[in-house]
Amino acid sequence: MSKLALLSGEKTVDMDVSEEMFHWPIVNQKMKDAIVAVLEEGNMSGLDISKKFEAGFAQWHGVKYGLAHCSGTASLHAAMYGVGLGVGDELICPSITYWASCTQALSLGASVVFADIESDSLCLDPDDFERKITERTKAVVVVHYLSHPADMDRIMAIAQKHKIKVIEDCSHCHGALYKGKMTGTIGDVAGFSCMSGKSFAIGEGGMLITDDREIYERAILFGQYARHNEIENEELKKRAFLPNGGFKYRMHQMSAAVGLEQLKKYSAEIAEIDKIFTYFWDSFEGTPGIHAHRPAKDSGSTKGGWYIPTGLYKAEEFEGLSCKRFCEALTAEGVTSVPGVNAPLHNHPLFSTIDVYNHGRPTNSANLPENVENREDKQDLPVASKLSQRIFQLPYMKHFDKELIDQYIAAIKKVCANYSDLLEGDIDTNIQASWNLTKRKG
Repeated sequence: MSKLALLSGEKTVDMDVSEEMFHWPIVNQKMKDAIVAVLEEGNMSGLDISKKFEAGFAQWHGVKYGLAHCSGTASLHAAMYGVGLGVGDELICPSITYWASCTQALSLGASVVFADIESDSLCLDPDDFERKITERTKAVVVVHYLSHPADMDRIMAIAQKHKIKVIEDCSHCHGALYKGKMTGTIGDVAGFSCMSGKSFAIGEGGMLITDDREIYERAILFGQYARHNEIENEELKKRAFLPNGGFKYRMHQMSAAVGLEQLKKYSAEIAEIDKIFTYFWDSFEGTPGIHAHRPAKDSGSTKGGWYIPTGLYKAEEFEGLSCKRFCEALTAEGVTSVPGVNAPLHNHPLFSTIDVYNHGRPTNSANLPENVENREDKQDLPVASKLSQRIFQLPYMKHFDKELIDQYIAAIKKVCANYSDLLEGDIDTNIQASWNLTKRKG
């Protein structure tokens, strides 16, 4: 009889795991008091607290400007407008990401062009990024996916060569470093999601940061009508006092108040998470079949809050055992796991055949020359298309509990050592990835 719990063996993880191990964010009394104070003052729609949060967030990153938004989606939308993305332009984006990294471009009359990802970092493949550039390419969105920094040196060199604006989507990587630099400070502008599931969680909200005054003022013009008196650019002043585009994107101040408190304690919290997953993955050095999704130790790069911890899976090292079957075995041992994270966006009909705004042709092609059809579903992106078979999620632990971590390690090593027992029952290998983000707590 097999030792594996999935095949009637004994389960490895026998601890009663507290919900506190996975609960996020970590709430303290100061956060509660800050929210109550905003409510009692009736100051939810003001600007004073949000401006303090912007200043603190910008200072943390060492940049000149921060602009608080109601969501990460809004911050990225404003960033696109900020860099001048508009009708007939193309925006390049990795196919593996959440939809909010790029879909807003359609409302600006631009088209989205997807590029493949690297098999190790799971971030934008610089070579494929360059292959996708045309005379219409205005900007690229670089997603630091699952908190792993993208190859910004190569991406920035390509963007500068072709005069393309770089938008960093830092929604997964708050506090992460790329070769010693804060992610979000390398491109022209960055957007962050701060919703409750993210590592820097404030309830709901987003942040835009930049050193470029014109991008900052265009973002104000776009979705921050109450702050148009801050605009200094004479041409932009002529368009002020009504939101250009009709969007109202300010952050409510309960979130801003929480954000101010998070700035005080976040670094210590993600240091604890980094301790957890460094210890965890160090124990698997040399283990066939599974590999850490993290930057090299001597690179000066880090994963910040390790948003959605994952492992890279190599079926060829397990005689073709599917990632789905492997995850079923892990879950049976007490390590809740699922394969994949996001489905490839280039396969969704929104970017190929759907006419959202009644243009009479697919929206993603609507403002391109008549002889240009942008059918993203025809693209061959081999790494992105097979990612759900090459990655598995891990419990997102928030506290260093060595006994529990050691049991998780033992459970995974047990499955790896006995993988051959799983081959016979490995029949349904189809994995249905989600267009939205699919994650597990523990």
